[in-house]
Amino acid sequence: MIKLEFHNIEYLYLLVIIPILIVLYFWKLRHQTPKITLTTTSFIKQFAKQSILSKLQHLPFLLIMISLGLVIIAIARPQSQSTRKEINTEGVDIVLAVDVSTSMLAEDIKPNRIDAAKESAKQFVKKRINDRIGLVLFSGESFTQSPITIDHSILLTLIDKIKTGMIEDGTAIGMGLSTAVARLKDSKSKSKVIILLTDGVNNTGIISPLTATEISKTYGIKVYTIGLGTMGQAPYPVKTPFGTQYQYVDVKIDEPLLKNIAQQTGGEFYRATNRKALESIYDKIDNLEKTKIEVAYFTKKNELYFAYTMWATIILVASLILKYSIFRKLP
Repeated sequence: MIKLEFHNIEYLYLLVIIPILIVLYFWKLRHQTPKITLTTTSFIKQFAKQSILSKLQHLPFLLIMISLGLVIIAIARPQSQSTRKEINTEGVDIVLAVDVSTSMLAEDIKPNRIDAAKESAKQFVKKRINDRIGLVLFSGESFTQSPITIDHSILLTLIDKIKTGMIEDGTAIGMGLSTAVARLKDSKSKSKVIILLTDGVNNTGIISPLTATEISKTYGIKVYTIGLGTMGQAPYPVKTPFGTQYQYVDVKIDEPLLKNIAQQTGGEFYRATNRKALESIYDKIDNLEKTKIEVAYFTKKNELYFAYTMWATIILVASLILKYSIFRKLP
């Protein structure tokens, strides 16, 4: 960005001299012009209308005033200032590990747990514009839906495609966590984070949650855990020959396990019992894991007084040439 400023801006007050000189100039002309009495002036008026020089008789004075104005501006030392901004970011590498077991269809959180989880995750991704984010899905098994990437448009599309039944049913928290660790273990980022969301109890998988937790600690990965589901019972849709019917099932979330995972890795455990609470949890994590941004400003100044001085000299010389040639007055 380029802007104009003056090093000695107080000298610009001298510009007030110019209108004063103009007033004095015309006052002097009015009071010192000799008067001639004639019987008729018709021929003089006709001659004056035809004379271009008579219309331009004040041009030398006008040029001197312009030259004076440019000199005053030059004394005020005009400078052009250009500013360049450099932004260095140190992002956070994040993996979202989302439970896609069939229990995520429960509708204690509207419209249901899986859709609420998807929308909250999308809002979180949109805020983390400088971070690389990946996506891991798990139920009875786990797989990588997206490696860590800065291309959030693709990531948002993949989040939209999340649905239950994509893999074998069950809740393998250890498998989901270990797969997320695998996506981050080679990361060079100073901050590595996993956000693990589940609505159940670990009941399958060849890697236990505690083993996956130890692996997370080894690679310096912080894990935030979210237990999704209301307290008590939740309405669960069941398809029958007579259409979809609802039955109430007990909500079972292994809070002690999720708390232990978070505590061991330096993260936090959260319980989301409704949509608003889930969104606020992502907001808290967003505030806790800030991306480091360094902004450096470089300013360059260029002196412009020489150009104003040069034009002032050219205009002054032009006014003097006109005054003592074309507009020369006879004694």
